[in-house]
Amino acid sequence: MNLRPPRVKGLGLVAWLAGILFFLPIAWMVLTSFHSEESAATNPPSFAASLTLDGYRDFFGTAGGASPWPALVNSTVASLASTLFVLVLALPAAYALSIRPVKKWTDVLFFFLSTKMLPVVAGLLPIYLFAKNTGMLDNIWLLVILYTSMNLPIAVWMMQSFLAEVPIAVIEAARIDGARLPTLLARVVAPIAMPGIGATALICFIFSWNELLFARVLSGVVAQTAPVFLTGFITSQGLFLAKVCAASLVISLPVLAAGFAAQDKLVQGLSLGAVK
Repeated sequence: MNLRPPRVKGLGLVAWLAGILFFLPIAWMVLTSFHSEESAATNPPSFAASLTLDGYRDFFGTAGGASPWPALVNSTVASLASTLFVLVLALPAAYALSIRPVKKWTDVLFFFLSTKMLPVVAGLLPIYLFAKNTGMLDNIWLLVILYTSMNLPIAVWMMQSFLAEVPIAVIEAARIDGARLPTLLARVVAPIAMPGIGATALICFIFSWNELLFARVLSGVVAQTAPVFLTGFITSQGLFLAKVCAASLVISLPVLAAGFAAQDKLVQGLSLGAVK
């Protein structure tokens, strides 16, 4: 016997409809990626068109085009390295703001968050001139530094709330046993706050992987990332829709795989502290 009130059923139906609505563009992109360019360009679109792997062959360069592997490797290096650096820097900063007594810690957190309010394009010219004068244009490590600095404020903000849930008694017991700060962070604080750290790492990875503006302006051939490589399919000859959909799906797979693998950590981390 179903005892749920009609209002709850209605909200569930609305949630399902919203989920299907958000999923439809992704499903359409996947279907279009298996069509030929002629079928993908038809208006209205043909759902019964024959399927082919030509879009994926063109993306991976088997038809004579540029290979996407250098761009995918660059995106992987930039995203993973910047996420690692962010975690290493954000953990002690969040520890100082949440566990150690700091005066006006809310002002500090607001300052961190306010740095994300600056339009990215406003800092593009100074960074470009700096990279040009220091010879770091088209250098993947410049992107690593930029992504680290861009994601660090939001990482400190998130991890501060996560570390605030770490029991003080556990930390005090570790101090009595002689644990120094590096040991305290690595063996006591980090394991307890691992869901929050996982959620922070996943968000920083996604932000770094999807970043386009700085990568487009500051990279050329050597440091080209996957989103920049994707924009190369939009040429003056037209928009190759099937090829773009295939490339978009392949480039989205690492983010989707990371989100699926860490979904339990993400849910635990984002809900940490929500229920007392």
